[in-house]
Amino acid sequence: MKIPILYITSIFLISLTMLSGCKSRAQKVENAEDKVQDVKKDLADSKKELYQIRLDTISNYEQFKIEAHKIIIVQEKNIADFKAVLASKKRDINADYDKKLLELENKNSELKNKLADYKDDGQDKWDAFKKEFSYDIKELGKAFKDLTIQNTK
Repeated sequence: MKIPILYITSIFLISLTMLSGCKSRAQKVENAEDKVQDVKKDLADSKKELYQIRLDTISNYEQFKIEAHKIIIVQEKNIADFKAVLASKKRDINADYDKKLLELENKNSELKNKLADYKDDGQDKWDAFKKEFSYDIKELGKAFKDLTIQNTK
C-alpha cells in the first residue's frame, strides 16, 4: 500500500511542478509582444541616430567643400596675379615660370574636379578623402609659395 500512495504522490508533485512552471498562451503572447515593441523602439532609435550621423557628415562635407573651394579660388587668383607680374617683367626665365604655373593650374583644376566628383561613401572613406585632399591643397600652396620665393631671389 505504501508503494501506490508513493506513486500517486510523486505523480501529483511532478504534475503540479510542470503546471506551475508553464505559462499560459496569453502570457507568452504578451511577453513576445513586449519584446517586439522593445525591438521596434530600439530600431527606431538606431534609425534616428543613423540619420543624425548622416546629417552631420553631410554638413561636414558641405562645410569642407565650401572652404576648399574658397582655397582653390584664392590659388587661381594668385596664379593669375603671378602671371600678370611675369608678363610685365618679360624676362628670359618666364618660360620656366610659365611651365611651372601651368603645372600648378593643372593641379588646381584636378583638385577642383576631385572635390566636385566626390560621392558620400561612408565615414571612413570621407576621412581618408578629407585627409588626402587637405594634404594636396597644402602641397599646392607650398609649391606656389616656393615658386614665388624663387622669383624674388
